[in-house]
Amino acid sequence: MPRRTLLTLPALGAAAVGLTVLVRGGVGPEEVPPMPEGVREPQRHDYGSDPSQFGELTLPAGLPRGVAVVVHGGFWKTAYGIEYARPLVPSLVEQGWATWAIEYRRVGGGAGGGGGNPETFDDVRAAIEELDELVLGVDPSTVPVVGIGHSAGGHLATWAGGQGLLTHVVSQAGVLDLRGAYTAGLGGPGTVTGIVGGVPTSADADIDPVQQVPLPVPVWCVHATGDDIVPISQSRSYVEAATAAGGTARLVEVEGDHFSVIDPASDAWATTLTILEAL
Repeated sequence: MPRRTLLTLPALGAAAVGLTVLVRGGVGPEEVPPMPEGVREPQRHDYGSDPSQFGELTLPAGLPRGVAVVVHGGFWKTAYGIEYARPLVPSLVEQGWATWAIEYRRVGGGAGGGGGNPETFDDVRAAIEELDELVLGVDPSTVPVVGIGHSAGGHLATWAGGQGLLTHVVSQAGVLDLRGAYTAGLGGPGTVTGIVGGVPTSADADIDPVQQVPLPVPVWCVHATGDDIVPISQSRSYVEAATAAGGTARLVEVEGDHFSVIDPASDAWATTLTILEAL
C-alpha cells in the first residue's frame, strides 16, 4: 500500500480549554450516545481471521470529509477493548468523518489475547490498510486519514503515523515513551514489557514513538494536566523531542483526568473535535 502523504503539514493549533470533570472515575467506558439522524449503525468488517481482528465502520450522512481511525487504549491488555472507542463515534460522524474504530490482539490471557510485538503492531497496520478495501464514499488516498488514539491507543496511532499509514495523529494521553513508561511503572508490573517483549531499550526504536522522531506527519498530543494514570510528562517529553528533531508536534493541555479526553460530553473531547475541524 502506498504511504499516506496526502497533506502538507499544517500549522498546529487549538487552544486548551476547561472541562467538566468526568464522573465515571475510570470504572468503564461512557454510554454510547445516539447516532445522528440519517447515520447507519456501525458495520463490522474483519481484516483477519482472529476474533480480535476486526473494525467497526460508521459512515456520515453525506460525503465524508476524511477518515478517523479510532484506536482504543487500556495498556494493550485484554481487559480493555473496542467498547472504549465506541462513545466517540457519533460526534465524529456528525462532523462528517467516516469512522473506523479498530480492535486488535492484546496482551494477556483469555479473549482478545495473542498480542504483543509484533502481533499488535501487525494488526494495527492491517486494520488501517483495510481502508483501501472498504466502501467509504471517498478514496482514502485523497482525504485526511487521522489516527485518534487514547492511552496505549495513542502509542499505536502515533506508531502508525511513523509508518506512513496516516496523514495526521491525535494522541490522547498517549504512552509515547516506552522506556520512560517502564521506568515509571505505568500500568503496573509487566505492562510495558508485555507489549515490548522485554525491558524496552534503544533496540526497540521501531515501536517506540519518542525514538522515531521526527515523524513524517503532524502529531497533536492532547493531555489532561490531572492525569495520574499516564502523566502529562509523557506528552511533554515527546513534543519536546519531536520539535527538537524538526518534527511537527503540539502539546494541547486540557483540564481533567486520564478519561476526560475520551468523554464525549467534555470540553476536552471538544478540543479534539476543534483540531479535526481545522484540517
